[in-house]
Amino acid sequence: MHIPDGFLSGPVNLAAFAVSAAAVGLAVKKTNGDPNEKEVPLMGVCAAFIFAAQMLNFPIAGGTSGHFLGALFAAILLGPWAGILVMVTVLAIQCLIFSDGGLTAVGSNVLNMGIVGGFGGFWAFRFLLGLLPRSPKSFYAASGLAAWLSVTAASVACALELAWSGTSPLRIVLPAMIGVHAVIGVGEAVITCCALSAISKLRPDLLSAYLPVRGESGAIHEQA
Repeated sequence: MHIPDGFLSGPVNLAAFAVSAAAVGLAVKKTNGDPNEKEVPLMGVCAAFIFAAQMLNFPIAGGTSGHFLGALFAAILLGPWAGILVMVTVLAIQCLIFSDGGLTAVGSNVLNMGIVGGFGGFWAFRFLLGLLPRSPKSFYAASGLAAWLSVTAASVACALELAWSGTSPLRIVLPAMIGVHAVIGVGEAVITCCALSAISKLRPDLLSAYLPVRGESGAIHEQA
């Protein structure tokens, strides 16, 4: 899903860059207004985890492979605005140092993976969570399904950009992107749920907005 240089037209790249720049600017404003300074090192740790996890590829049918996106994971752990900044950091490093994604397409990649995947996936997660009774099972069910949706939605955005750029007809690129990333999304869901489960055991306070937290006495406390 990391779009290289030359695949998108200039107008599509410029439009995507404008939308991404506006979203990142708003994300900076939102996170700067957060008085919780402990979130800053957590953002760095989250970015490092996502970057490392994305280096591990798993095979898909037809010789293709996929990797962890992590946008929804960051959004659940840190909030959607901080999650966007985490994904921008990861994507910028991948582009500038490892040439994973083109420099001219960095705005499009941020839009697809950071904003559509992360921000959109987070609100899908909140919507699903609101439909289910409050419980750990509901939390992981909503997380897994929203993780799958985040990858699939990002692939649809990528397909639309390729079609609007004249790179490939929509009737070809859309089902191809959805077909591959629907499978990748299953891996995304599994990894997201496993990572959140580990965090719930090591640092349950980070997920207290969604899961009950046990106090030192063993009593269960819930945060509204």
